[in-house]
Amino acid sequence: MSSTAYNNFNQQFINGVWRDGSSERSSDNINPYTQARINTIQLANQADVNEAYQSAQAAQTAWAATLHTERTALVARVGEILQQRGDEIINWLIQESGSTRLKAMIELGAAQGITAEAATFPARMVGALLPSNIPHQDSRYYRQALGVIAVISPWNFPFHLSMRSVITAIACGNSVVLKPASDTPVTGGLLLAKIFEEAGLPAGVLNVVVGAGSEIGDYFVEHAIPRMVSFTGSTSVGKRVGALAVGGRYIKRVALELGGNAPLVVLDDADLDLAVNIAAMGRFLHQGQICMSTNRVIVDAKVYDAFVAKLVEKIKTVRYGNPDEMGTIVGPIINESQLSGLKKIIAQAEQDGAKLVLCGEITNHVLPPHVFIDVDPQSALAKEESFGPVLPVIKARDEAHALELANDTEYGLSSAVVTRNHERGVAFALQIEAGMTHINDITVDDQAHAPFGGEKNSGLGRFNGNWILEEFTRTHWVTVQTQPRPYPL
Repeated sequence: MSSTAYNNFNQQFINGVWRDGSSERSSDNINPYTQARINTIQLANQADVNEAYQSAQAAQTAWAATLHTERTALVARVGEILQQRGDEIINWLIQESGSTRLKAMIELGAAQGITAEAATFPARMVGALLPSNIPHQDSRYYRQALGVIAVISPWNFPFHLSMRSVITAIACGNSVVLKPASDTPVTGGLLLAKIFEEAGLPAGVLNVVVGAGSEIGDYFVEHAIPRMVSFTGSTSVGKRVGALAVGGRYIKRVALELGGNAPLVVLDDADLDLAVNIAAMGRFLHQGQICMSTNRVIVDAKVYDAFVAKLVEKIKTVRYGNPDEMGTIVGPIINESQLSGLKKIIAQAEQDGAKLVLCGEITNHVLPPHVFIDVDPQSALAKEESFGPVLPVIKARDEAHALELANDTEYGLSSAVVTRNHERGVAFALQIEAGMTHINDITVDDQAHAPFGGEKNSGLGRFNGNWILEEFTRTHWVTVQTQPRPYPL
């Protein structure tokens, strides 16, 4: 394996060939912190997307027919490259996505985790014999690859959230066409193409198209070839993806990991020092740009004032600024549009009567931590996903009211509860309408072997472990009649 750093991230990757996109449009890739131009990419058009899908389709049958040991070995080589090029990947995440060094290290670790898990998938694609209701009949089911899978990835955890779908799909014998977010074409797409190319993946099994959603977005989803669309992103866009995938001419599976409004509930017996540490890390890691991020803290009235006092002092210690410095927790907001949206959220919160107890001046797209207290549970700040370093604290009358507030949202991705009584925590957790709940820990957690996904408007399906294996494969029932069956006709 080469030790030379990857370069030339200004082209599409289709059928094993690096080439310019065919669109008349190009896009500048911008560093969120410095605002410097990283490179310029000639974008893909619909013809490029079609070529990518055709290449994926042509390559998939042979790839699915490879021995499971070959696919395992390929995934293992990817894992080795991730280890060898770890610093290179981390630096790209800092440069392109505005990741702090800490967050980039966490993201790389998550990608390595799902890669190790995916290495076990080829050998786990097993079927079974079934009892039959018919004499002299063998009844079996097989687990097979789906075919071509379309992957659309986001900009906030671009490398991991692309790898999570891509490595799983490929390990299971599928081929992939990947469309990364426009803000992170390298870390969300082209970097993966370089890695799989170095690992020796056959041409066409992975294709990466970088293009504007307005030009190729709908076509990418509606195309006849993909059997499944794996989408991670906002609920609004995810709803459209789901509608096009299921309601279009060619019905296909969807896996949707969408937005969240994760509550952290602090019960009256909570360790408040622990609770404020959980709140700080759960909200401000990657400047709150995580779907699982703690979007609101709900605190029992008995401990509310004490919690707020400790929280404010804790957040004052949260370091923000240059994402390349190891101690930085809060780095830059990804782009001007997101930053403008956060400014509006802050202004609206103040207008709605919430009390701003901690703030700071914006520099280099870095929005310092903002903490609001006395937040109306029905306000936009409490009801909507902010996706930034803005933390509302809401007072609950008691435990029952806290549960009511936790569930009073259209989302249901992640959640957390802090209590000294573990069984009380479990009982509370099981009443939260969410796909994940963590007791005495942050809302942000993604483990390669554990089910990851949400309820309500937070999405459909589950990632990781057996759950993603089932999502990215199909079950095929086959019967064999060993002796002629007497039919009534």
